[in-house]
Amino acid sequence: MKDPLLNAAIAFDLDGTLVDTAPDLVRALNAAVVPQGLAPVPVIAVRAMIGRGARALIRRAYEREARAIAEDEVEDRLAVFMDSYRSAIARDSRPFDHVPALLDRLTDAGAQLSVCTNKPTALAVQLLDELGLSDRFARIVGPEGAAAKKPDAAHLFAAFGGRPTGFAALVGDSEPDVGAAKAAGALAVVYTRGYSEKPVDALGADRLFSCFSEVEALLREAATA
Repeated sequence: MKDPLLNAAIAFDLDGTLVDTAPDLVRALNAAVVPQGLAPVPVIAVRAMIGRGARALIRRAYEREARAIAEDEVEDRLAVFMDSYRSAIARDSRPFDHVPALLDRLTDAGAQLSVCTNKPTALAVQLLDELGLSDRFARIVGPEGAAAKKPDAAHLFAAFGGRPTGFAALVGDSEPDVGAAKAAGALAVVYTRGYSEKPVDALGADRLFSCFSEVEALLREAATA
């Protein structure tokens, strides 16, 4: 009997979905802002904002202390942030529990896996290389690798390698992921312990899960239906 996941197109978001990157992102944020006299920012203060990018994190750090920051200073702090982040991108970042095993099982089933992330492609590849996960994916596509980024369907189609003709899904953690999946006609699957700014049950996802050990069965059920 044919496996329902054979040739399925399954894309994953990266930050807050495959990998808990918050510790290293906040480490880099603090490297950029603490020398300017700001107090260290705790992970919990910005976790839900990680999907907005480094500039938003820098502005948030200043807002926490009611300090203004000019745009040229944002760019200056961004350069420090990026240097710190690149130099130790996987120091404290780890795949969420059961992620490597899930990727292996989906690959064994014949699914075509990819990464669809708003993180710059070079950083996404560097992170996944250092965590030993890159070889699970046919494509790793950041925003510059598509005509438009999530929530636009173009980003997801680029990750899929074109418009899928069979079952397709995007596994993510936030509103842009759901938007991209819906726009592309793919199943929107959301991790409830990721980095969403909004309550996950308000995102309009097709499926929710709280542990990656649940995902294979969830995808099989959806693909069969």
